[in-house]
Amino acid sequence: MPKYVATAIRMRMGCFNSDNLLEIDQLYLESATDIGWYKKEAIHNWLKNNPGEITSKSSCGPKLIPCVSKYGEKYVKSEPNNSTKDNLLELPRK
Repeated sequence: MPKYVATAIRMRMGCFNSDNLLEIDQLYLESATDIGWYKKEAIHNWLKNNPGEITSKSSCGPKLIPCVSKYGEKYVKSEPNNSTKDNLLELPRK
């Protein structure tokens, strides 16, 4: 079972309505013992050593995976499923 669930996102300033994963700045993570906002780069680094430990939306939701853009920017996305856009972009925006 995953340790953390991503339940909300914060976009970069001026990008609130964007559907670009690279414009996510922070994710709100919840676990049995911890909650809070975390930078996408920190989550990326943590997932490199702890694959499958964070899911999107629910404990049985798609797992988050670390990625690097063609410009070297670290970010995360959810494993592909039948949704039309990445599950992270479906989370509430704060």
